[in-house]
Amino acid sequence: MYILFEEHQYDSRLVENVLKDIYVLQDVDKRVSVQYVGYFYNPHLHDCVFILPKVLLKDDKVMKTEVLAGVQTETGEKVKPEDVLTPKDQEKYLSNEYRKFIYEFSVWVYRALNVFYNANPTSKAILYKHLPQTGRGRRHRANTYLDIVLSLIAFNQENRDFVLFAIKNLHRGNNKINWTRTISHSQGFVQGKDVVYLNPVNKKRVVNYEEELFVIFFSILNYLNQEYGFNTPINIQYELIQGKQFKQYLHGMGKTRLMQIKYKYFSDKALQLWDLCYAFFDNAYRIATNTHAQEYILAKSFNVIFEAMIDELIGTPHNMIPKGLADQRDGKQVDHLYTDLALTSTDSQSTREVYYIGDSKYYKSGHSLTSESIYKQYTYARNVVQWNINLFLDNAYDEEDRKKRDEDRERFKDIHLQDASETEGYDVIPNFFISAFVYDDHRYNDSHNNIKKHTDGKGEHCTKVSYQFPDRLFDRDTLFLSQYDVNFLYVLYLYARDKANEKAQWRRHVRDVFREEIREVIQRDYKIYAMRARLGVDGSLYLRQHFYELNGRVFQPYGEGREMYFAYARSINKWEQTQNQYDELEKAFIIKECGMGKDPQVVLMPTFEKEMLKPVETPKWLTMHYLERDPSRGVMVGYYKNNEHLKWIMGYNDKGSLVYNVRLKLKGEEEREGAHTAGFYGKQKVQFVILYTDGVEKTGEYRVFHVKDTASKVTEKRMRDTWYPSEVKGPYFFYRFDEEVNIGKLRISELIEHLKQEHLKKFNSYVNDEPLFATAEEVLEYRDGF
Repeated sequence: MYILFEEHQYDSRLVENVLKDIYVLQDVDKRVSVQYVGYFYNPHLHDCVFILPKVLLKDDKVMKTEVLAGVQTETGEKVKPEDVLTPKDQEKYLSNEYRKFIYEFSVWVYRALNVFYNANPTSKAILYKHLPQTGRGRRHRANTYLDIVLSLIAFNQENRDFVLFAIKNLHRGNNKINWTRTISHSQGFVQGKDVVYLNPVNKKRVVNYEEELFVIFFSILNYLNQEYGFNTPINIQYELIQGKQFKQYLHGMGKTRLMQIKYKYFSDKALQLWDLCYAFFDNAYRIATNTHAQEYILAKSFNVIFEAMIDELIGTPHNMIPKGLADQRDGKQVDHLYTDLALTSTDSQSTREVYYIGDSKYYKSGHSLTSESIYKQYTYARNVVQWNINLFLDNAYDEEDRKKRDEDRERFKDIHLQDASETEGYDVIPNFFISAFVYDDHRYNDSHNNIKKHTDGKGEHCTKVSYQFPDRLFDRDTLFLSQYDVNFLYVLYLYARDKANEKAQWRRHVRDVFREEIREVIQRDYKIYAMRARLGVDGSLYLRQHFYELNGRVFQPYGEGREMYFAYARSINKWEQTQNQYDELEKAFIIKECGMGKDPQVVLMPTFEKEMLKPVETPKWLTMHYLERDPSRGVMVGYYKNNEHLKWIMGYNDKGSLVYNVRLKLKGEEEREGAHTAGFYGKQKVQFVILYTDGVEKTGEYRVFHVKDTASKVTEKRMRDTWYPSEVKGPYFFYRFDEEVNIGKLRISELIEHLKQEHLKKFNSYVNDEPLFATAEEVLEYRDGF
């Protein structure tokens, strides 16, 4: 077997016979560079030629040329590609272990090209030519010579039991005397009471055609081991056909002898073996006798194959990705794109996802990224962000595209990169490069390190960040880019084997590795905190009031939830200013350091539980509202059951919002005491809610809240999820507050009694604790002043 390496500059005189009839380029210095990867059979050499990927090479600064990575002679000299061109050179310069590796590697490359060709038969990246085979009186599926060789080796590996069983049956009874034939065909001598036969007849057959097929089969395997370096075991001790006799079989005798014993076989396995042996001699004969008979499978652009291998093992097929997302509208095409858990999601509970964007780089080992590649990768990410934004904008699509937009919106409804809350932050988009490496000992598999960080000369992980503001992590212009290396041999092995289960397992493993590693990259430069508004503080209002200071620094990955991430950069010049911002935030929020991927609720809960043990206190200074400005404004007077209920109202709920719940009556359902329809509540135009509890007649205590908005229907199931401290029955209507306020000193007991009487007149009934409604004008009649 002859060996060439992709893109290596060879002296033309060394390879002119090897590359005869193969189109190559020659420069003015008569140097030849082969731009292919793959296999071809050279009829002039009567041998296979493999062109191997450049990942097995590396640049040597001392020798100023390319050398084989991880290979040295016995004297410690490095090996150049020219040194291993011919089989004799390989014996001289390569160890037995490396020769075995190179032959196996060649076959895996061939298999990978076959898998790609079968999946993409119209691709212009592959050049494929074969010689048709015939056998058993019918045309066979066309295979290359190497395909037949691999099928013979595979048959030996997969059918050892069949061969051993068949041979055992053939030899059963051998050398056992056939007494019937012995008595009838030979003369016996009497000695005393015994009869002695000097020439007994045994059961051994002179000609065994099935055994002859096995002899031919194992002779072929022996030839392949000697000629191409395969290491196929031959466990049956036959006198094999070798040397000049086997050459006669290659030049036509093999086909002739197989045709003579063609009809001696009946089992499916024996017929399959006969087919394989005949195809081998048929192909070898026509190649040997026809100087123009040439077959090949070559990749013109192996980077396309490498990209397909990585995408098959990591990404989502492009035909399953919406138009405009991977194949972008500016003509750019993302190599690898898939959706997976966001970096800000908890691995165990949250299902929030984002897009992961990857790009394959088919380089020699240790090659650095180009500035052009880095710039393009940032552009990919910006396009993906804009595509996601457009998905939720009604005016971003033409009329003809709207149907497709609606389908994509439904499919990706849970992937909204921009936070819809007051922070207007953007989730982090993982962005990465994938290049290849080869272990010095040429391992195909390392269970723990088949993917690893790409490091620079100082051992640091190669990462880059593009930003507009250095301390804003959750900004659409803050983009991270990291580089990883995959074990080329293992990727080639997985892709060539084409086992769906193996590929799925590694895909899950790699995606988990990417997520964790990219989190580490971010947490190296940013300090991440979880924060939640303190009891009685409206976090949404605070975020609106301090939008400029917090924009890009705060992000709510859990929708309207109160838990959110707050991040600031570690190594920035404005440290003191950022620290002051942290101190101000801590007055309104509980803040705890929280790595990305950890559950903020779990991190914050111990501190929040301690805060819940404190009594709920009314702030000393409350915003003052004058009801006189609009006497028609609606006011609701509501009841809270106990201190636990008040704390729930004040923010001890799953969303951390200031809310108050009233019973909701749904149309068509049975009457529910104290409940009204959502339409009724809406008509009251409530802008203030006054809350009281038991003992109000003695204490005169109450609380007033300003209504921010309402939620018209909260289901029974959703209500239970809010940590409501009492029994839940049926749906509810929610009033959401932005702050506790002051409307003056009220004679609250008299107001409540008055509203109860008015309620009875209007509805002819009153249930204890039922909400009461009034106008600001009515409430003013029971106010003593400020």
